[in-house]
Amino acid sequence: MKFPPWRAVETGEAYEAEGSWLKADGALTVPVTNGIPRFVASEAYTSSFGLQWNEFQRTQLDSFSRVPLSRDRLRRCIGENVWNRLSETVVLECGCGAGRFTEVLLDEGALVMSVDLSTAVDANAVNFPVTDKHRIAQADILDLPFAPSSFDLVICLGVIQHTPEPEATIAALWGQVAPGGTLVIDHYEKGHSGLFHSTKPLVRSLLKGREPKQSMRMTNKMVDIFFPLHVAVRRVYPLWFILCRLSPITTYLRKYPELTPAAQREWAYLDTHDSLTDYFKHERSREQIHSVLVGLGGQQIWCVDGGNGVEARAVKSPA
Repeated sequence: MKFPPWRAVETGEAYEAEGSWLKADGALTVPVTNGIPRFVASEAYTSSFGLQWNEFQRTQLDSFSRVPLSRDRLRRCIGENVWNRLSETVVLECGCGAGRFTEVLLDEGALVMSVDLSTAVDANAVNFPVTDKHRIAQADILDLPFAPSSFDLVICLGVIQHTPEPEATIAALWGQVAPGGTLVIDHYEKGHSGLFHSTKPLVRSLLKGREPKQSMRMTNKMVDIFFPLHVAVRRVYPLWFILCRLSPITTYLRKYPELTPAAQREWAYLDTHDSLTDYFKHERSREQIHSVLVGLGGQQIWCVDGGNGVEARAVKSPA
């Protein structure tokens, strides 16, 4: 069990490490900083995500919250058959963020390749440094630096809805799945934005495209204003329902009551920023996601309403 080699997207040639660079064919070079190859020149549309994961490096880690939210979500999405074989699995984790799922995968003994388009890779490296069991790359899902069909398991959770074309993203991820391997994804479902949070679309339209640090200051201020109100009415459903219609912030006071008060507030800062500053926010129905997986040739498809919307996995036919 070993990592696939880095390969040049342009030529398919393998890169060789030379000091702080990866080099191929004497002409193609990729800088390596903090042990992380940087296959992209910029964060593109993901700069707000890069800021938030470096600001909230540990917030979603189960080891920090002491609540197995990430572990439970990942295990449910992966399924027991694959979960029980993680110690024998080479995993590609796309959209790794600060490493909420990286932590779980490494704990289960998997060989983990963590990739993100944003500078969240730096937060990931702080939490889970590069080792012989963990590699990290800053790269685009649509131009991944690996040969096709390189990974036993490809995971992309909480990401696809934020990419320019979800169907193209899913196809690119599928291309990295080895014969007999599994793809695990999720996606916002149609109606995710809904009228339940009627102010969020308006606030997001005002924040979208702003300088990330400015947007974060604004979303933090919103949490400072509204979070105490959410705490005050969390057990009075009619008032809580009305407040959620009017308030632009995200809280987990009722969904995850097991989180400590401090963690609740930190998750509110994080996910309010996440939900109001994302550049793309696509929605797809369960039927649409299922259809995409069928079209790619997926077998043993599992596609259900759950989590953030739709959760799905599919197995690639053995060679």
